[in-house]
Amino acid sequence: MSGNSGSNSAGSYNAVTWLLDRNVEEGRGAKLAFTDTVSELTYGDLQKQSCRVANMLRRLGVRREERVAMIMLDTVDFPCVFLGAIRAGVVPVPLNTMLTTDQYAYVLADSRARVLFVSEALYPTVKDIVGRMPDLECVVVSGEKAFGHRLLSEELAKESDSFATVATHAEEPAFWLYSSGSTGMPKGVRHLHSNLQATAETYGKQVLGIRESDVCLSAAKLYFAYGLGNALTFPMSVGASAVLNAERPTSARMYGLLNKYNPTIFYGAPTLFASMLNDEAAKSERAGARLRICASAGEALPESVGNAWKARFGVDILDGVGSTELLHIFLSNAPGDIKYGSCGRAVPGYKVRLVDDEGGDVPDGEVGELLVEAPSAAEGYWNQRSKTRRTFQGHWTYTGDKYTRDADGRYTFRGRADDMFKVSGIWVSPFEVESALIAHPAVLEAAVVPHADSEGLLKPKAFVVLRPDCKIEGLYEALKEHVKQTIGPWKYPRWIDVVDSLPMTATGKIQRFKLRDGDTVKS
Repeated sequence: MSGNSGSNSAGSYNAVTWLLDRNVEEGRGAKLAFTDTVSELTYGDLQKQSCRVANMLRRLGVRREERVAMIMLDTVDFPCVFLGAIRAGVVPVPLNTMLTTDQYAYVLADSRARVLFVSEALYPTVKDIVGRMPDLECVVVSGEKAFGHRLLSEELAKESDSFATVATHAEEPAFWLYSSGSTGMPKGVRHLHSNLQATAETYGKQVLGIRESDVCLSAAKLYFAYGLGNALTFPMSVGASAVLNAERPTSARMYGLLNKYNPTIFYGAPTLFASMLNDEAAKSERAGARLRICASAGEALPESVGNAWKARFGVDILDGVGSTELLHIFLSNAPGDIKYGSCGRAVPGYKVRLVDDEGGDVPDGEVGELLVEAPSAAEGYWNQRSKTRRTFQGHWTYTGDKYTRDADGRYTFRGRADDMFKVSGIWVSPFEVESALIAHPAVLEAAVVPHADSEGLLKPKAFVVLRPDCKIEGLYEALKEHVKQTIGPWKYPRWIDVVDSLPMTATGKIQRFKLRDGDTVKS
């Protein structure tokens, strides 16, 4: 038999049994689980392939709790490898496909990965380092060309599709994700077997209301915590289907997939939603015929973007906040309870607090750091004890994000703890100024950082990407006046730079530290 022969024994829990084998046992073996626009995979096929991966890892000598790294595009091979490793009690470590060679060298050494699974198109980035990683014993390539290593398709063809699923524990590490380091190297975040189901039972079930008939499309990739939930955990939790996208999530690509596959749930990020709305070549494009809900994370969603999307497509965007450490969204707007410009309320199953610098709770309207008590919290960071102790304190996870809470219990993002700054003794939120700028018809994107004036006092400085054919004459003063009138006279940007693009992470988060470190004045 396939993986269901390894059902969990009393007191044990393997995430694959609940996530995958349960679907087959309940009669969904022939149902489509994933398509990557080239290949398709049913739940039954996925179960067999994951067993073959587990057998392959055992043949290669990879033992329980050892790590295997994944530098893989979003194709049907990704869930096979990810779930197959977990089935074998091995810890998969999906990595950002946009890292540099030096960053891969750091992560491969840090994780002590025994095997590397890599997509053919991504192999050139690591070809010069795989031979000098002390713990890396094998490279397996997903694609048609092996580059002198093993080919995934050939390796799996040698294996049986039957495997007795390892009887892991609910609180045993199941997989790692590396959080994007804003100023340093990424940190290995260790997630448990129970964490996947925790996100599905909370946000997936109680906010999204995901159901078996849904088809999901995520712009965020599977190696991100956000994308992993969107396109793997949530659809598999109810036996739904997911469309995977191996290419860059451009406006044109997303419109193409929306209209070809007609998903019911579309997960994006503020930058992508804004890009799709402002794509001059796609003014007449629709977002498929069955779309019922959208979700957004990565950066706070500007109110103007949410309203414009709703007006054009008739579908709400559920803006939420998540993190790699907590695996998915823990603070969110919800169907029937949406206030654009706000990040909503705590997801059922999560508790949140706002605290001041001394750890005391702050009242409504005051800025405080967000703390979260989460059923999906990671065990900690790998080999970074001081950072683990600073972030994971008892039941609470310190997010490093600043928020305010209104009288209705909704939370509004004010910036990262290290992005906030005071002007004339009053806290200024970069996001608030950015939202005001984006609301101006000339501005497509904006980022705000503190900048010292001639007397050494901090004031807001803005970097803006303008819409096509925008006239520059008189624009700087118009933007400053617009911000004054919108959010307050002390918050307007004293300097404004017009740039072609803003530095962002692969998840769409603005890298303000790069603007702080290398800005130039143009006003």
